[in-house]
Amino acid sequence: MSFFIQAAHAAPEAAGGIGGLFGQLLLPIAFFAIFYFLIIRPQSKRTKEHRAMIEALTVGSEVIFAGGLMGRIKKLEGDYAVVSLNNNTDIKVQRASVLSVLPAGTIESI
Repeated sequence: MSFFIQAAHAAPEAAGGIGGLFGQLLLPIAFFAIFYFLIIRPQSKRTKEHRAMIEALTVGSEVIFAGGLMGRIKKLEGDYAVVSLNNNTDIKVQRASVLSVLPAGTIESI
């Protein structure tokens, strides 16, 4: 039985070292790179564009909100906007809920 133990101790070292470490780190780094370019980077780009659109809102802009409402901005109050849905109805909504800004005259043409 003792000759098996001696053989195990006398066995040559497994090939590895720096090449093995590089091989083990390559796969996680590749996964992170793929994850970054397919998910993180496009999402941060969309967030930056949405933030710029919200900052560029002005009185008179025609907008569509997350709930599907469409109206013209009547007044901006910090993080909120007073929106006129028609001649009689005004609502106050968060500016962050704006999905898109419509070209001028879109509401009249609908």
